[in-house]
Amino acid sequence: MKAGKTSSHAMKLLVVGSGGREHALAWCLAKAQGLQKVFVAPGNAGTAGEHELENVPLTDIDALADFAQQQNVQLTVVGPEAPLAAGIVNVFRARGLRIFGPTKEAAQLESSKDFAKRFMARHQIPTARFQTFSEPAAAHAYVDQQGAPIVVKADGLAAGKGVVVAQNVTEAHAAIDRMLDNSSAGGRIVIEEFLEGEEASFMVMVDGKNVLPLASSQDHKRIGDGDSGPNTGGMGAYSPAPVVTPEVHARAMREIIMPTVRGMAADGIPYTGFLYAGLMVGKDGSVKTVEFNCRLGDPETQPIMMRLKSDLYTLLDHAVAGRLDEIEANWDRRVALGVVLAAADYPDTPRLGDVVIGLPKNQDDCRIFHAGTSERDGQLVTSGGRVFCVTTLSDNVKQAQKRAYDVIVGIHFDGMQYRRDIGHRALNR
Repeated sequence: MKAGKTSSHAMKLLVVGSGGREHALAWCLAKAQGLQKVFVAPGNAGTAGEHELENVPLTDIDALADFAQQQNVQLTVVGPEAPLAAGIVNVFRARGLRIFGPTKEAAQLESSKDFAKRFMARHQIPTARFQTFSEPAAAHAYVDQQGAPIVVKADGLAAGKGVVVAQNVTEAHAAIDRMLDNSSAGGRIVIEEFLEGEEASFMVMVDGKNVLPLASSQDHKRIGDGDSGPNTGGMGAYSPAPVVTPEVHARAMREIIMPTVRGMAADGIPYTGFLYAGLMVGKDGSVKTVEFNCRLGDPETQPIMMRLKSDLYTLLDHAVAGRLDEIEANWDRRVALGVVLAAADYPDTPRLGDVVIGLPKNQDDCRIFHAGTSERDGQLVTSGGRVFCVTTLSDNVKQAQKRAYDVIVGIHFDGMQYRRDIGHRALNR
């Protein structure tokens, strides 16, 4: 087969996942020099519509590894947490395939809240006081003793929705009953003290030893304006986050990120991949770890990728080679802001299959990243709770916000819901 000769120079990459984060990663990777194709598995209607991207209908880990071998994929990037927790990195590495992400063991920083909290306690990494429970009676007694506000978390993966910030003990008791009843919590919950302050998303790339920080960002977790209503996977985000001052950045690196990377190595579980520390920034500038994620945040990735001026493939290539100390990332000085358009009844039981109309063409300063979309009979329809992230680049937060909401006016699907105040914290500063 002669074709093999010419295509060996043209690079193929694979992005695993189907959400907005993966659309943004794939779009960013598609700018790489010498690229032939970015495969997205399984992808969505947005990745299907982009020139250099190709969807692959695979989610099974062994099938993905087979595909990467057959296609001679140079590098695989994993978007979501589930395949990481299931050990996709272990499987790919065992076959000699290059992949960026943490092993199953290292991904416990996200897949088990109890593992993460005990790890932080062991390595003196600042975080909220906590206790772990598997018996409802003991958990209820602890809440009665501690009072509220208090935070109840499912131990296992819950797609960003396994956290209840209980304002009173009644809410806390209800959360305990619900989570310890529910097998997906892993039969364990972590109850921790409520932290005062402002949250920010602090994401870095790690190669086992070296760390490359990404641009700061802040997301909006609750469904409603003014941060009201239930928690979601995230309703919008912007970058940079003014709360992450140079001092806060330095403290987060010194007190949280570096001790985590050194601690994991010391524990015999070296960490590679994206690492996301949810920070609580106190009024005094102190930082505490709210939680770890072993992947990029969604929707924070969308604004961050809009601002990245460096070649993403080059950064990842260095990371997989353990050479992150040899490279820096360059960022657009402008502000990027993304507003999530969500389906009817999100976050409870989102309605699927609504027809989407009025999507504008992408432009340099405004891109619409697809999250929960698919194609049906030639029409674009909703297929997930979060459907799009409308992401803009502008000179300041106010302009980026105005641009995003101007674009949203033209987009329609039945039951579409979104927040009208994304970026409010930055504007109020």
